[in-house]
Amino acid sequence: MEQQNIIDATATFVRNFHSSDSSGHDWWHIERVRKAALQIGKRENADLFVVEMAALLHDVADEKLNKSEEAGLVKVRNWLSSLHIPDSKQEEMIDIISTMSFKGGNRPPMRTIEGKVVQDADRLDAIGAIGIARTFAFAGAHGELMYDPELPYRKDMTSEEYRNGKSTAVNHFYEKLLKLKDTLNTEAAKKVAQERHDFMVRFLEQFYKEWNGQL
Repeated sequence: MEQQNIIDATATFVRNFHSSDSSGHDWWHIERVRKAALQIGKRENADLFVVEMAALLHDVADEKLNKSEEAGLVKVRNWLSSLHIPDSKQEEMIDIISTMSFKGGNRPPMRTIEGKVVQDADRLDAIGAIGIARTFAFAGAHGELMYDPELPYRKDMTSEEYRNGKSTAVNHFYEKLLKLKDTLNTEAAKKVAQERHDFMVRFLEQFYKEWNGQL
């Protein structure tokens, strides 16, 4: 198959996979990550085929959407194998998908420019106005409170604690979102991240004002 046909088939596969998601990991999240990754990838002279495929597939393996991360990676591997993509390209994509997640911040840096590009695009979609909306959507989908002033946010966490510990939508800003701008890899992403970070800070200021009944 030609690369464009592979991309088109993968987009259809991914759209079907995410069709019923209401936690902020829906098809439109994937599409935004793909668009951002391609823009950043062009500036970084990355392999845009690897970038686009990894961006499309990055949440198919997410442990939040599967029994385990391993089970999700099997889905990705099976899909890539069915397309007869060269093994070296498949391994590049799998390496990106399996190492790009935040998981409490305890992760090594990405090894390739393609990985850095896709990770940046995904993290940009976790901050700013969209990031705020996705945070509250995720909390609601998982039965978490919007905010509880008696539940402090968690600081040093293992991946297991980050994934399974008790939290709230507002605590998530401190546990992850406000940390993300300092984890980005490319200059293009860092510039956008600062603007979106500042927007979240202003949102939190307004949130606390309204929460405390200030007029």
